[in-house]
Amino acid sequence: MWSIYYPPQSLSGGDVEFWRMSWKNRRVLVTGAGGFVGSHLTEHLLELGASARAFVRYNSRNDWGLLELIPVEKRDATEIVMGDLRDADAVRRAADGVDVIFHLGSLIAIPHSYTHPRETIETNIMGTLNVLQAARENDVEKIVHTSTSEVYGTARYVPIDERHPLQGQSPYAASKIGADKIAESFYRSFDLPVATIRPFNTYGPRQSARAVIPTIITQTLVQETVRLGSIHPTRDYTYVDDLVRAFVLVAESPETIGETINIGSNFEIAIGDLVRKIAGIIGRDIEILTDPARLRPEKSEVERLWCDNTRARDLLGWSPEVPLDDGLRRTVAWVSQQMSLYKTDRYTT
Repeated sequence: MWSIYYPPQSLSGGDVEFWRMSWKNRRVLVTGAGGFVGSHLTEHLLELGASARAFVRYNSRNDWGLLELIPVEKRDATEIVMGDLRDADAVRRAADGVDVIFHLGSLIAIPHSYTHPRETIETNIMGTLNVLQAARENDVEKIVHTSTSEVYGTARYVPIDERHPLQGQSPYAASKIGADKIAESFYRSFDLPVATIRPFNTYGPRQSARAVIPTIITQTLVQETVRLGSIHPTRDYTYVDDLVRAFVLVAESPETIGETINIGSNFEIAIGDLVRKIAGIIGRDIEILTDPARLRPEKSEVERLWCDNTRARDLLGWSPEVPLDDGLRRTVAWVSQQMSLYKTDRYTT
């Protein structure tokens, strides 16, 4: 029922050949295109020659989120569709006539999920159901569904591979587990050509202060203290350009259908060490203070995340190209020029 055309061009990757698909004039839908990763992915797909449709959550300001920050010629080339993932009719119309769907749209803020669990679950689970149903009804050739390393919870063993147990340590994590399982069920029940990409922590230009790296950078730039929650947990960080490249490779590879693929650096760093690294790049002495408002509930804190990216290497020929220090320098440089976008005097959830 579904098929993707792969032209006869291959790239060698060890003992495996990785086939590249031409994106010229391919019709793609990106949900969550107004977000951090979604805006970068949309921009990259346009550079590859795709015809991009961006699904952005409706607001009365006609605000397209971070798509407002991409070059104007690319923004003008993007078809913007505004709606809500919970609206099945809106999602179905957005999916009409597209070849590939990249489903990134979700509510991703963990603190927000503590106070608004219903909204989080409805958006992330029902929104994913609506995307999968729309893909099925429109005979979409490939769907890349976005998961998160938060579904693993605190590592029971490291590095974390795709067989690691799933643990719902926050309403957000539980909602993403549910969404992942619905995607799996549509592959198993209806042969829907869906692949799940599971990024670990991502960082880079345009990321909001909801995430820890922009929070550290913005505070370090304007004051001598950094207020954070727990600083002992470890995370595995991937620069956004590397993640975007992985999204494209997952979409291109026929071997990823029905699979879940971790995307991460295979390197962990404690948040406290991250603060010291960023402070060194900026050139400031920083005192780290604990802000109780930023602490997760004790049993909800994910203590350790460290990605095993073996499957990404074997299936996609993917590995990260931007070292952490280089990515942090790029991010510091961007944030330094865009401080007006950040509210450094308040906690962003």
